Order: sequence, then C-alpha cells, then structure tokens
Amino acid sequence: MISERHPLRQLFHEIVAGCYASHSGINDPELTSYVGDLLTEFTAAESLYRIRDAEGRPVMEVREMVNAADPVFGAAASFDEERKVRRHIGDYALFATGMYPESMQLWRHSGESSFLEMVRTGKESYYIVSQFDLFEYREEARLFARLSQDFEACMRGLTHVREELDRMGGGMIQ
Repeated sequence: MISERHPLRQLFHEIVAGCYASHSGINDPELTSYVGDLLTEFTAAESLYRIRDAEGRPVMEVREMVNAADPVFGAAASFDEERKVRRHIGDYALFATGMYPESMQLWRHSGESSFLEMVRTGKESYYIVSQFDLFEYREEARLFARLSQDFEACMRGLTHVREELDRMGGGMIQ
C-alpha cells in the first residue's frame, strides 16, 4: 500500500481531478479521489491481479473473475466476498478500458474479446457493489452507484489522464 502522502498518489489525484473536470464534466471530489487511489494501487501488479484461483494463481480473465464473485455457484465464500470481487472487477474494467483500451486481446469473454462487454461488466459490477447499501457499506454505496452510472465518462476521463501522463513523461506510459 502506497502511503496517503506519497507524491505518486498526490500526482494521480491532481491529474484525475483536472482531467475529469476538463474533459468529462465530473467535478466530484469523492469519485476523483477514488480513481486517483485506484491508479496508485494499480501501479503494483499484485493489486491489479489480486483475484486468485484455487491454486493461488492470479486470475487475468474477466469472465473468471465474474465466476469467482458468485457466492451461490462460484468461488465466493460469502456475499461480502462477492462485493469485494465485484468491486475489483469494476476497478479492473475501468482501469483497462480507460488507460489501455488497445489491450483488448487480453480480455476474453466466451472466447472472444469485446471492449463493450468489458464496459458492461464494469458497470454491472459497480452497480452490484452499490446494492450493498447496509451497515458499514451504506455511505460507500452511493459512490459505486455513481461509478456505475458514469462509467463511460470516467473511462473517457482516464483516457485523458493517460494522455496527460504521456505528455508529462514523454510517452513513458505504454
């Protein structure tokens, strides 16, 4: 976990807030802070691929992640685990579609790659997380409802974040 005061986290927060306000019309500090934190945490591959199969290997296909989230027919041991996995699926889909849309060959859904399916799965996952709106999840539920509703705008905002990072680093983001 990268500290709250780490310069990388601060950089991502500033760039996300600026790009979202300028290009996506999103002036929501809670949402942009969440996305800034997401970018910071996903700088570590183990965070990006935190869902593991029964043998402990990282799950890299979204379809397998969705199966892992199912508490009835899948691998999730509880509804709380379903929420955790669905949150990660939403995060992963938002990151991949916004920052690396050209990497579609990595996304497999029933044997075929689909950008639109990734967007749908991300929106659906955030929506499911938003439905966990009781007890300790009550306050967060509204954030995930906004992430689901504004998924495409958030995705476009991340595309501008990538462009800004490329501009700053001379094309270092590949």
